[in-house]
Amino acid sequence: MTTTGPTGTPDASRLVAWDRELRAVHTRLRDALRIARDAVDDAADDAAPSRELLLFCTGFCAALDGHHRGEDRVVFPGLLAVAPQLRDVVDQLVRDHAMLSHLLGELQRAVDAREGPAALHRHLDGIEAVMETHFRYEEKRLLPVLSGLALDATPRDALGPLADEA
Repeated sequence: MTTTGPTGTPDASRLVAWDRELRAVHTRLRDALRIARDAVDDAADDAAPSRELLLFCTGFCAALDGHHRGEDRVVFPGLLAVAPQLRDVVDQLVRDHAMLSHLLGELQRAVDAREGPAALHRHLDGIEAVMETHFRYEEKRLLPVLSGLALDATPRDALGPLADEA
């Protein structure tokens, strides 16, 4: 639930521990990937993916993409404003986002084409490999700065649909 101000608009001024928010979102994205994999495994005996599988894969794609769009639009500019020395790190993370966007697009095409479980697992394997490397690098390089960062944004705007706004 989003905290709201007196006008009923989201209150972005509440204290947010961005380092904890980022870790929590990464955990939720790992969980979403695991659920998508489980849905692929459950569909392994079927010739075509089930509606449930299609929803899990599509939902995972939307969540990860939304997370990266929020970082690119809100978090990274905020970080660079207080820590311009992180420019090379942020540039690498943005390149990772572009690669993951491409891989998510390929997974979505495979889902839309109703490819079988083996093909979907190959796509998920590639996404997981890049995602895990990206998350570890991001946490190692950004968490110390994020712990003291003040952003005029809600967690959802900054970190995507899986951000905790309670």
